[in-house]
This record gives sequence, C-alpha cells and structure tokens, in this order.
Amino acid sequence: MRLEVITRMAIFKGSAKTATAEATRSPPVRLFAKPIPLDGGKSMTEVVATNETILVVGGGISGMTAALEAAETGKQVVLVEKRPYLGGRVSQLYKYFPKLCFPTCGLEINQRRAKMNPNLRVLTMAEVTGLKGEKGNYTATVKISPRYVNGNCTACGECEKAVSSEFDDEYNYGLGKRKGAYLPYRMAHPAQYVLDPRLIGTPEADQAKAACKYNAIDLDMREESVDFPCGAVIWATGWQPYDAAKIQPYGYDRFPNVITSVEFERLADPQGPTGGKLVRPSDGKEAKKVAFIQCAGSRDRNHLLHCSRICCMASLKQCTYVADAWGKDADVSVYYIDLRAIDRFEDFYAKVRGIEQVKFIK
Repeated sequence: MRLEVITRMAIFKGSAKTATAEATRSPPVRLFAKPIPLDGGKSMTEVVATNETILVVGGGISGMTAALEAAETGKQVVLVEKRPYLGGRVSQLYKYFPKLCFPTCGLEINQRRAKMNPNLRVLTMAEVTGLKGEKGNYTATVKISPRYVNGNCTACGECEKAVSSEFDDEYNYGLGKRKGAYLPYRMAHPAQYVLDPRLIGTPEADQAKAACKYNAIDLDMREESVDFPCGAVIWATGWQPYDAAKIQPYGYDRFPNVITSVEFERLADPQGPTGGKLVRPSDGKEAKKVAFIQCAGSRDRNHLLHCSRICCMASLKQCTYVADAWGKDADVSVYYIDLRAIDRFEDFYAKVRGIEQVKFIK
C-alpha cells in the first residue's frame, strides 16, 4: 500500500507495510559492524538475531512506537533509521494539534524507553538494501553509513568549534546553516555528533579530531553492510515533503517569502533557525500578514488527486502561531476549497475560527 499525504504548500509521500508470520526459532546470528556503544555499553551495530526477530524500518514516531511495543513484549527488535537520530519528522514540529503541546515530551519518553530496553537494537545512518526469503524466514541486508564519530562521544561540542565549514541544515529544511561537525538537534538520540562526509580528507577533519579529548573522532570509518535473519518486517518509512516548486502558480522557487508548511513549523520553533521569530526569509522583517493556501498540489489532476486529511489541521494550528506571536497586529488569511476538520477536531476548528485576526476565504 502506498500512502501519499498532502499538506499546505508541502506534499508528503511515504509508505507503510507490515509483514508478520509465525516462525520457528533458528540459531541466533551475531553480526558486528563498527561498534558504537550506547548507554550501558551495548553496541548500536551489534545485531543478535533469529528468525523470530522483528525488523522495523524507519525510526520516526511510528517506527519507534512499533519497535518499543514489540520489544516490551519480549521480542528481539532491530530498528533501522537512515538519519543520524530517531524521532523522524515529528521531532521537527513545533506543536501538535489540537492540544498545541510540544512533541519533545513524547519523544523524551520514547527515547528513555529505547535506552532502557535490552531487546531493542538501533541502527542509525542505516538503510535496508535487500530483503529476501519467505514468510516467517527473511534475511535483511542493511547498509550502515559512517558517522565518523564513535561511542566515546560525550556531545561536548569541541569538534564543532574546531571547524568553520557550514552546510545547509537538513533538520531546518535548509532555512539555516550548520557546521560540518554537528549534533542534528538538541534532543538527538543517540546524543552523538556527526562529521559531514564532505569534511573527510580535509584539514578541518583533522582539526576536529585533534579537538576531541575523548578520542571519539574516527576518520577511518567506512560504509559497512550487515546481513541478519528476521521473521517479520514492519515498514514505517514515513513521508517526505513534495517538491513545492512543481506547483508553479505559487512561485515557491521564485519568491523567497513563499514557504512550505514544514518550513513554517521550523520558523515558529524557538530552537529553529530564527529562534522562533516569524520573519520573512527575504529580508528578516516581521511576518505579521500571513496567507495559508490550502490543497496546494492536492485534489489536483496535475499533482495528486486526493485529500491528505491533515493540511487543514496543520494550517489551523499554524494560524495560532501567528495570532499568538503578534496579537491584534496579526493578519491571517486561509484560502481553501473545503475545510476538513476530521472527527474530534471540529472543536479546534471552531476555536481557531473564533480568532478575530484569522479570515477564511473560500
């Protein structure tokens, strides 16, 4: 099943598949890649697997939840995430709707559960490149990219201070810059720095290594591959933003003040590139007058035909960001085809509709 989800000026694509089976226990297989110890001295890339092991692909909130629920029943679980950290795109949100609470609370709880559970093995910067076998008896092949930082890392940040090169910050959707040695975000799990591969072979890589008094920088790390058996696979690879530049009438690639929903989320976050200040990317001036364009690329035969069920709620939530930031000076317009506040969210829609500074234009 392929799932495509659309939100205002950002269209999300992803998939979710689950394969489960009863399995007969096979002898355990112990495989080692470059060891990266976690809390308690366990190795992140040490995999002890049988064909009763459950493989979870994707370390976002869905994958973390699935992996933890399975591990807490006693199953051996391997969680594979291609980013350097767990949490996925939920970690990049400022608030949830409708309660307008912060995702950091739930993420912190899940991270603690992950650290404490001996049945869970986490492989970050890893991707499943192959899966073969039959129902209940699979062999997975996982490629692990080098972090160039080992388990000695204390996240002290000295390596970051030692380098000067900057690159677009993926965590902030390119709205800001990060150093070539970086911690993806302040709550990243595992709490280990990453060296950008573009630094390797340059004097800056050597400077980062020299600055680390814990011998945590390993410039000799190489890409590795591990194979292990598993009896069930949970596919929780989430979604990715659609290329808003394809929606030409709105000028995303021509006008710097046209941004996507996920980019707006990072602007509102105090940990984001502007420190939570809602400002125009073009000149840094206060953005008090904001227009939300609904169904951008969805319900559109030139893009995606269906409704995402989430973009209306995301924009309603973000209306409150503008109203809270600027009070009576806020001027918010929501341009829509239909507003769909699914199920229990109707009350939240009514609440936002009651904000004097928010106008709805059909």
